[in-house]
Amino acid sequence: MKDSGGRAGAIRIASAGNLAFAAAMIFVGILGLMHRDFAPLWEPVPEGIPARTVLIYLCALVPLAGGLGLLAARTAPAAARLLLAWFAFWLLALRLPRVLFAFAVDSWWGACQTAAMLGAAWVLVTEFAGERDPLRVAAGEKGLRIARSLYGFALIPFGIAHFLYLEATAPLVPGWLPAPVFWAYFTGATFIAAGVAILAGPWARLAAALSTLQMGLFTVLIWIPIVAKGASESQWGEFVVSLALIAAGWVVTDSYRGSPWLRRVREVVA
Repeated sequence: MKDSGGRAGAIRIASAGNLAFAAAMIFVGILGLMHRDFAPLWEPVPEGIPARTVLIYLCALVPLAGGLGLLAARTAPAAARLLLAWFAFWLLALRLPRVLFAFAVDSWWGACQTAAMLGAAWVLVTEFAGERDPLRVAAGEKGLRIARSLYGFALIPFGIAHFLYLEATAPLVPGWLPAPVFWAYFTGATFIAAGVAILAGPWARLAAALSTLQMGLFTVLIWIPIVAKGASESQWGEFVVSLALIAAGWVVTDSYRGSPWLRRVREVVA
C-alpha cells in the first residue's frame, strides 16, 4: 500500500471502519479481563472445554492486543493478522464442530457471528498488505472476495432467524412502532437480501452499507434502551455482539470505497 505521498510500503490507518473495529476489539478484551470469563462475542463455549481458563484469557488478550495494534500504523498489519488467525481458529475449532454435532440456534448463530468477524479481520489484512506481502493470495483480490463473502453469508442466517423465532423477535420492536410482526419479517428479509447481494456482487456496496445501518438502528432503538433500563445477561450479550457486528459491517462497507453503489449484473458477470 502507498500513502498519499506515494512512498511504497508506507502503511496508513485504512478507514473509520478500522477504528470502529479496533474500538470493538478493545471493548471485548476489557470485558473479558474484567469478568474473567468469555465475553459475549465468544459464547457459547462448552463447559467442559480443555484449558478453559487459558482460553478465557486468550479471548481477552488477543482482541485487546489486536485492537490496540490496529490504532498504530506500524503495528496494524500484524494486529490484523493476529485477529484473522484468532477468529479463524475460533470458527474452525469451536464453532463449526458444534454446528455439525450439536446443531441448534446457539451453535449456528455463533458460527455466523464469528464468520462475520473473520470476514472483517480478513478485509483489514488486505487493507494493510504490502506489495511484496508473502500472503499475496490471502491478501489479494481473491482473498478480499472471500472475506466479503464470509460477511455476506453470515447475514443470511441472521435474517432467517427473524422468521424462525418470530416470538422472540417481534417483542423487541419498540412500542411506538406499529405492526411489530411486519418489522420483524421486514428486517429479516432485508438481512437475507443484503447477504445475497453481497455474495452476488452487483449491489454489494449498498447492501453492506444498509446491513450495517440496520444493525446500528437495532442497537440504538432496541439494545441501548434495554441496557439503560437494566438488561438481563442475555440482553447485555446481544448488545455487545451488536456493537461488534456493526464494526465488522463498517469494515466490509469501507472495503468497497471507490466502487459504484449500484452496478448492472452484466458488468459483474463480465
